[in-house]
Amino acid sequence: MRSVPLRRPRLVHRASVLMMAGAALAVLSAGAARAERLAFVLNSADATISEFDIDTHQEVRRVSVLREPHHTAPTPDGKYLLVGDTAGNMLFFLDAVTGERLKQIPLADPYQLQFSPDGRFFTIAGLARNQVDIYDGSDYHLLHRLHVDAMPSHMNYAPDSSVVYVSLQDTGKVTAIETATGNVLWTSDVGSTPAGVLWHNGQVLVGVMGTNYVAVLDPTDGHIARKIEMAPGPHNLFVSPDQKHLYVTCRASGVIERLDWDTLNVVQSYHVAGGPDDIVFAPDGKMWATLRWRQHVAIIDPTSGEIVDTIRTGRSPHGIWLNTNQPLLHLSMADRPAMP
Repeated sequence: MRSVPLRRPRLVHRASVLMMAGAALAVLSAGAARAERLAFVLNSADATISEFDIDTHQEVRRVSVLREPHHTAPTPDGKYLLVGDTAGNMLFFLDAVTGERLKQIPLADPYQLQFSPDGRFFTIAGLARNQVDIYDGSDYHLLHRLHVDAMPSHMNYAPDSSVVYVSLQDTGKVTAIETATGNVLWTSDVGSTPAGVLWHNGQVLVGVMGTNYVAVLDPTDGHIARKIEMAPGPHNLFVSPDQKHLYVTCRASGVIERLDWDTLNVVQSYHVAGGPDDIVFAPDGKMWATLRWRQHVAIIDPTSGEIVDTIRTGRSPHGIWLNTNQPLLHLSMADRPAMP
């Protein structure tokens, strides 16, 4: 009588496949754990965070959040990268070295978020809820909540952390808030749809998206001292690692403008299609820019303006941060006090 023992080989084969798959997953997990030079890209329309190896430009992993992440803030001690999920009303804590998602705390509408230079305050601009919340920077308990008109968008602090300046996107204004008391010091008209805010050499710079200029404000009363003309739609402002230039992303125009540090004149324009939004600088000097409308990050040589590589991300990449860089908090070195 013939016996055909087919089941045993099938089971052995299936077990082998499962073992190989498990080994492969272990290797991937180990690789993710070892990666220490990471770029974090927030995919706002995918509810995910893409983590890329800075050197190879390969995606190491993709971390899920709840609904709509937009911006990040490294903690003053460098231990965590905070990610605000605005529609999910949640603040996520990622290990700044490995990229692992460690914990989360519920906070209202964390759209734009930033620590004060001295680390005492943590401020959130709640764009959807029309509120600005100032928290204690050590334990995240709420100190002050201000209801504002309307759509608080971006922010930056005075170097001594005493004042936070917030753009109100839907009303064409910027407001100055005393961090210790939550009192509004002044509110100033700057033009249609203000966005990025940057303290620079004793002045407050504001990218005014509905115009073709960056407004230069006197921080004492908010009056416009100068308008820096550039490509239409200036959105956000960034400091170069060598503190010699400022960069302005003009998202609607597909242009990034480079400004001289002292004169604030435009000295170079980079044409980057796809809605350049946030930028950071890698250790090799290359500029990484999220392309909000193209599902990519562009890597740009800031000397030549050449796009040397593009990396595919999730949908609507917005905030970006590299764990190789110290947090500048958008302030010049000369203006920043030493961290405690």
